[in-house]
Amino acid sequence: MLFPLTAWAQTAGTITGTLLDAANNQPLPFTTVVLLQARDSSQVATGTQTAENGTFTLEPVQPGSYLLRTSAVGYGTLRRVVTITAAAPTMRLGTLRLASTTTKLGEVTVTGERAAVVDNLDKKVINVDKDLNSAGGTAVDVLQNVPSVAVDQNGQATLRGADVAIYLDGKPAPASFRLEQLPASRIENVEVITNPSARYPAAGAGGVINITLKKQQKDGWNGQAAGILGTRDKYNLSLSANRKLGKLNFFGSYDANDNRYRGESDLRQAATVEGLTTRTDQDGRSLRHQQYHGGRFGVDYDLTKDQKITVSADLSQSRGNSQENLNTLLTRGTDTPLALRNLGYSNEKQHESVYSADYRRTWAEHKGRELTANVAFVDVGVDVQVGQRVLDGPASYPRQERRQLYGVGINVLQAQADYVHPLGEKGRLDVGLRNESWWSDGTTDYLLQAGENEAFVRLDNQSFAYRYQQHVRAGYATAQQEFGKWSLQGGLRAEHTTLDGRVLPNTGQFTQRYLNLFPTAILVRTLPGDQRLQLSYSRRVNRPNFMQVLALPIYNDQRNYRIGNPVLRPEFINAVELGHQATWKQTSLTTTLFWRQTVDAIQAIRAIDTAATRLSGQPDFITRTSYQNFGQTNNYGLEMSLNQPLAKWWKITASGSVYRNEVTSFLGDGRNRSTVTGTARLMNNFTPTKQLDVQLTGNYRAPQLTAQGRLAAFYGIDVALRQRLFEDRAALTLRVSDIFNTRRNYTQLYSEGLESNFRTKYETRVAYLGFTWFFGNSKPSKKIDQGPQGGGGGFGG
Repeated sequence: MLFPLTAWAQTAGTITGTLLDAANNQPLPFTTVVLLQARDSSQVATGTQTAENGTFTLEPVQPGSYLLRTSAVGYGTLRRVVTITAAAPTMRLGTLRLASTTTKLGEVTVTGERAAVVDNLDKKVINVDKDLNSAGGTAVDVLQNVPSVAVDQNGQATLRGADVAIYLDGKPAPASFRLEQLPASRIENVEVITNPSARYPAAGAGGVINITLKKQQKDGWNGQAAGILGTRDKYNLSLSANRKLGKLNFFGSYDANDNRYRGESDLRQAATVEGLTTRTDQDGRSLRHQQYHGGRFGVDYDLTKDQKITVSADLSQSRGNSQENLNTLLTRGTDTPLALRNLGYSNEKQHESVYSADYRRTWAEHKGRELTANVAFVDVGVDVQVGQRVLDGPASYPRQERRQLYGVGINVLQAQADYVHPLGEKGRLDVGLRNESWWSDGTTDYLLQAGENEAFVRLDNQSFAYRYQQHVRAGYATAQQEFGKWSLQGGLRAEHTTLDGRVLPNTGQFTQRYLNLFPTAILVRTLPGDQRLQLSYSRRVNRPNFMQVLALPIYNDQRNYRIGNPVLRPEFINAVELGHQATWKQTSLTTTLFWRQTVDAIQAIRAIDTAATRLSGQPDFITRTSYQNFGQTNNYGLEMSLNQPLAKWWKITASGSVYRNEVTSFLGDGRNRSTVTGTARLMNNFTPTKQLDVQLTGNYRAPQLTAQGRLAAFYGIDVALRQRLFEDRAALTLRVSDIFNTRRNYTQLYSEGLESNFRTKYETRVAYLGFTWFFGNSKPSKKIDQGPQGGGGGFGG
């Protein structure tokens, strides 16, 4: 009875190898490697995922001929015929390098080329160099082209309608980070992880968006320089280069931009106070001017073949100013309408310095074992002046000018260590520790000019200074094991949070301390025909920031102020996803069912301050914005992504989501509200000639619910062309964003006694013309696509 099993075990074989990026010799982790029957490639013999150091092992493998296939994230598909025999049951493939390096077959040049969007079960990867519709833009333009991601008029990103945590190079971005200040030219790729493992900090309801910055690592001198001009005063410049000498790699980049943007807005509002209704009709036109320049410089050093360190500095400065002319008509009951003309203005300066050191250690004698550590220090300074001046109005209305001066200093210290230890041939244990501490000091001064020729007077009862610090200390552990065609990962993260803040001189103080646990789990099943099924769960958190808990009124102008809530609680999120991915030759399809529940959901609540309105003695009213745990939300639905060539010269990436958005509010009448919403995106890539690329992209976001109202639909179409020149030493790019000028924001808000309809239209239709010159080994290659850009994925960290 035991003889057949013993004989089979003795003849079954093993295939091992390592996947590396050919450009920089970095491992390609979490990549799917499958072994297909040579006689029928639809039949999967076995499969696995690479470890973090890129190694993989396929076993047991019965004697025979097979087709080994792997698709690394953002790279072309690798195929290799392998044969296992009873006499030679072990095959060591050694190092397999994947990149866009050129291999000549006769007169044909074959290149492994990254796709613009790579969709995996655990994450989406957007390769910015392939996304022509972000040329000359910022990180906002990049994220607006990411499936399921939306960016509002304030530059805040959401994923499936929920806030996300923004990362830079795998580390949480500082609190001062703004997407509109990061040029797209500095971004290598963007990873969207909807259900991250316990390895990631728990902040961010919708998941994690990791922005990887460019860093050249090729031998010798390499780099590129680009200049981009946009219609109506938009100028962008970027430079990047590296020099690799043996064990040393020096890298650097510089970006500068000078842009002006126009905009318009209108507000229609009705407020009822003590039975009397006041209507506001307001129209505005604005001009915003922003300037930025920043550089990143660093060095990699290979201490030994198993140890590497990287040190870098990222320095930037920005300044901006804006003006908005507002025409307002106030109608109180049956009184004669009151016409006002105001000027709103702002001036802002910011500097930011990020210093980082990274260490990586592997063990050649222990495949899969790895130690990494990082320390980063961030220094940020911000000075802002915001004001509003009454230019015209009735004689009874005071000709006032109000001005607010904000000064903020922020220091952040981040330290993290992660260790990976193999558990047998198909298991691993990940453990790590992390500390993030940040300190903030700020001042706010309110100045009032009561008349045109009078001096500004500081309003002591509205001015204040504050000091705030937050510490999040965390530890995690995850264990992963493969059982044949099944893979299981379980993890637990513990985070202890300490918040201390006070208003100076000691007029208010608060302290919060709490410990939370965040479990995660992922189950993966490899299916026949190059298919995978994945089920995942995670628990996450959104913590209130300092201004949301500071119980002090902060005035935006004389009619609107906001005040924090010192008893505001964190909101907690439970997320479940079931995903399926299938690949057929040139086609890949990813389908995901998801459910996300938010408990103690935080929302800004706007209402009329009746007492302040009564005391003001003016015909208009005063509104208060506060923060509350308003109730609970549930989002559940379906998301799909398809990569499909329609012809040799035409490929599409189509994605969309449909989900139900349910809001259970404990405010007002407490009635439940729900709607069906979603997103859709279609990217067309055309190659009319070998040197010309054309990209046409359209996206749509359906209406969404908020705690107090509704956001209208948001949609637009972009087009871009790139012509390669001078034997691929240069490229000329032409792009037009929002070609039909349809992108605008429309918000409806409802609360007791207050109804608001607010519309903003920024300058979204812009034409950009850019020229890029490549030098060294940065010369782009001609390309022949090698297959669908799916697969890979694994556990997502």
